Amino acid sequence: MPSLPKTLTTAMADTVEQVETAIDILLPRSSMAEAKLYEAMRFGCLGGGKRLRPFLVMESARLFGVSPACALRVAAAVEFVHCYSLIHDDLPAMDDASLRRGRPTVHRQFDEATAILAGDALLTAAFEVMTDHETHEDPRVRCALVSALAKASGPRGMVGGQMLDLIAETQTLDIGAITRLQRLKTGELIAFSATAGAILGRANPPQFHALQAYAHDLGLAFQIADDLLDVEGTEAETGKSVGRDKPAGKATFVSILGLERARDQAGRLAEQATRHLEIFEGRASMLQAVARFVVDRRS
Repeated sequence: MPSLPKTLTTAMADTVEQVETAIDILLPRSSMAEAKLYEAMRFGCLGGGKRLRPFLVMESARLFGVSPACALRVAAAVEFVHCYSLIHDDLPAMDDASLRRGRPTVHRQFDEATAILAGDALLTAAFEVMTDHETHEDPRVRCALVSALAKASGPRGMVGGQMLDLIAETQTLDIGAITRLQRLKTGELIAFSATAGAILGRANPPQFHALQAYAHDLGLAFQIADDLLDVEGTEAETGKSVGRDKPAGKATFVSILGLERARDQAGRLAEQATRHLEIFEGRASMLQAVARFVVDRRS
């Protein structure tokens, strides 16, 4: 993978550090009888990951002068939802994965029941964080955040997409259906992350829609890159199990388009995503750099 621009590398590393600290505070260890649950939640959230979604939250918030402390709480909440989805996706009833972020999956490290409960607890903890006064002083803004995150992560978003992903194991889907599947499963949470700063900063409609359009293209580019990595990547590079889509019989962007066309499409989507941000007149350079990063990554 081409080396990242130093500014993007530094900015993403800073976000990782900040989010790790925030999660450590928001998910403290427990000495109660249910301590195992907290350890499973922490195991599923801490010590790995690019923190792409939190980075999108932090950078979109910066465009509107939002307090970093407020943005960081939303960033952590988004990561709770993302990590809950990974924990559940890795379960035997779903993808039956054994490796995530270079470590055993939560159900392998603990057990299936604890993994289910850890995912449930992370999802609900995300909304607890969102509704707290520390996240934003305006209850209308907090309600808007909760509503948007609920839509992005529920049946009209991530969970609905996961259902379609399971259906794809037994039914042949065309490119339109695959695009919709990935828009729901991956794209909606990415879209929330990219627009969360606009909600926090009470952005005007053109600014909000520019970020929304950016995130739509970014999410598809991200998923195509993921499909490419499942074919071309290694466990050492990605930190997770690879080569699982074809044996499962899943139609993907790669299986339908082929490697070269899929790679070309990802690049086109990334460039299109950057153009949506021209409305910010150079202030969204980090978000533009991320669009290029997602298609070049090897993890």
